[in-house]
Amino acid sequence: MAKKRTTWICQQCGASSPAFLGRCPGCGEWNTMVETLDVSPTPASSRSRVRRMDGESRLTPLNQIAPQGESRIPLGISEFNRVLGGGLVPGALVLVGGDPGIGKSTLILQAAGQLANDGAQVVYVSGEESTQQIKLRADRLGVDSGNVLLMAETDVDTILGVADDVRPGILIVDSIQTVMIDELGSTAGSVSQVRESTGRIMQWAKSTGVPVFIIGHVTKEGAIAGPRVLEHMVDAVIYLEGDRFHQYRIMRAVKNRFGSTDEVGVFEMAGSGLREVRNPSEAFLEERSSRAPGSTVAVTMEGSRPILVEVQALATPTNYSMPRRSANGLDGNRLQLLVAVLQKRVGLGLGTQDVYANVVGGLRIQEPAADLAVAVAIASSLRDIPVDPGIVCIGEIGLSGELRTVSHLERRIQEASRLGFRKAIIPARSGSTPSSSTLGMEIIAVQSAAEAIDAVR
Repeated sequence: MAKKRTTWICQQCGASSPAFLGRCPGCGEWNTMVETLDVSPTPASSRSRVRRMDGESRLTPLNQIAPQGESRIPLGISEFNRVLGGGLVPGALVLVGGDPGIGKSTLILQAAGQLANDGAQVVYVSGEESTQQIKLRADRLGVDSGNVLLMAETDVDTILGVADDVRPGILIVDSIQTVMIDELGSTAGSVSQVRESTGRIMQWAKSTGVPVFIIGHVTKEGAIAGPRVLEHMVDAVIYLEGDRFHQYRIMRAVKNRFGSTDEVGVFEMAGSGLREVRNPSEAFLEERSSRAPGSTVAVTMEGSRPILVEVQALATPTNYSMPRRSANGLDGNRLQLLVAVLQKRVGLGLGTQDVYANVVGGLRIQEPAADLAVAVAIASSLRDIPVDPGIVCIGEIGLSGELRTVSHLERRIQEASRLGFRKAIIPARSGSTPSSSTLGMEIIAVQSAAEAIDAVR
């Protein structure tokens, strides 16, 4: 039999040690040694492995492999399906991560209820709660189906043995940090336990074709043995983002072997669980003050869907020699760049001002198309002059203050027009400027950030 033991391996250089070392003896880095399962096969097992490979492994020309149609399992939650790329692929291993209390277990139980109502059998395994506790949450969510089979268990082999007997339509493990393998001496939640448990669950999913959801926790530092060390092992990594004390949750895929990673799903936390937000633009603009200085509207693309969000900025005199630049929902380095451009190219006196920028609703904007909206909001706050509430700002700002075009410009403007906006400020370098008559909005094409700031007065 194979002799199983744990060893400590440096995540930087690969050096190994039989015990934990604060500093790696190979590369000298600190706190990079991670506990890992080490399997040392016996000569007999090595010979049998060679014979098995000789008998079963073959090279197959690519053009001789018959294509198979991609069949997906819809979850009954359209925002979830959007992020997954249309639904679950049979045999897929999906990791759902997020901060504690963000709503991971709630959303997965809701998805289990939808699948059960469609006739699929769901096995829900929890290592954190008893079946009675899960029942209480299910009653609050309105999930009551005999096709949802509950089990409170932490042993991976027992879980897979029961699932193998039942052969459900979907298996859910909540959470991966609580399950363990008895053969390992480490505690549940350690790197070796999490990796080996996920490896066995993955092999079972691929061999049976049953899709599996595993739930993982992420602390504020994001440094525990969970989603961060498992991303390379699973087929899809889904994160729930947002502040647990706010109502909106953003679902985003950071890895997806069977679909795009650009799509996002928007949910609203309510007493009966997470509700889908079918029109995120209206939700994010719902509480917008129409005449507040420092408020503008940006049009961002999240995958194939344009979303309008309110961008707020506050410029206030600083009491320190070095003013602060703080961003929430935006890249902090990008905010620093925009402030420098506004100082140098537009002539705004921001050298003695603290500048704060915020994206309302909890959405995080990663594309540069929101540059113009942020710049206009900062100028509006500095001058204490409100921006016309019927204007949207679209464009990327270069280091010389020029406006650069962005992708999907017409789709962004059409979404703004649908929501009742009257004017759109866009880059004049967009090549073919969209027609105002076809889009139902007044199109203001400008060359630079300075022209755009003057146009919104």
